[in-house]
Amino acid sequence: MNLRNLRKNKLFLLLPVTCHSSLVTAVAAEPLAKGIQDNSFLVEEAYNQEPGVVQHIFNVAINFTNGSREITPSFTQEWPVFSQTHQFSYSIPHTFTETDNGLEDIRFNYRVQVLMEGERTPAFAPRLSLITPIGDANKGFGQDRLGYEINLPFSKIVSDRWTLHFNAGGSIFPDVHGHDLVNYNLGASAIFAISKDFNLMLESVAGCNEDVDSAAESGSAKTALARRIDRSTIALISPGARYAFNLPKDLQIVVGAAVPIGFTSDSPDWGLFFYLSFEHPFVRTMK
Repeated sequence: MNLRNLRKNKLFLLLPVTCHSSLVTAVAAEPLAKGIQDNSFLVEEAYNQEPGVVQHIFNVAINFTNGSREITPSFTQEWPVFSQTHQFSYSIPHTFTETDNGLEDIRFNYRVQVLMEGERTPAFAPRLSLITPIGDANKGFGQDRLGYEINLPFSKIVSDRWTLHFNAGGSIFPDVHGHDLVNYNLGASAIFAISKDFNLMLESVAGCNEDVDSAAESGSAKTALARRIDRSTIALISPGARYAFNLPKDLQIVVGAAVPIGFTSDSPDWGLFFYLSFEHPFVRTMK
């Protein structure tokens, strides 16, 4: 075998090795969908906070219904509890209506990462919440009763650019003027990564809610028990977008906006939703 043929054979043998190496690199590359992973607006994602990382979330929802306006800002903080398996968070909402304003009921949340996302397995992180009676029930900002809520969020990256989320849950407020109020919620969303730092979002949520008719003023126990339960059905679809700024010291700032649109008579006609998140380590990590 001459020298030229030997070189040709070596190149031929190296070709599949090079192709295999390129394939492994492509498979191992992180999908664009992981660039912004836990910054949904209306639909809860199923990714707990990583160890040593805290997230601060500010939301402002502005809803328009029959010419009236309601503004609901809220603040949420999410903390890992020693590991990604357990997470504690709380949410503080405030409401401004045309005639009044005040705090709503504050939620204290515990979430457990039951399933970590795998090649064929979705992430699953059920949440239990304690709804504390902080809001003024007379103004419609609460139920004046301790409430309990459960939500079951699933999340799955289905391709390099697409992520899907699904929620199902409910809440109960026992003994509100002699009635146990039960609410149900569903949600789903699709997130498309234009790039690692810019996503388009389409979220949809629906809920069946119960409330006690406020027409009958408080009086005797008989009057309270006679109050009927009002039921409402809310359904929204919300297109939006979000962008991430990845800064030094592992600080990620995510800003976003959406335009929720109502589909039932009980829903707002339309609205605006603004989102701001700061996520950063709160302990030093070993390099």
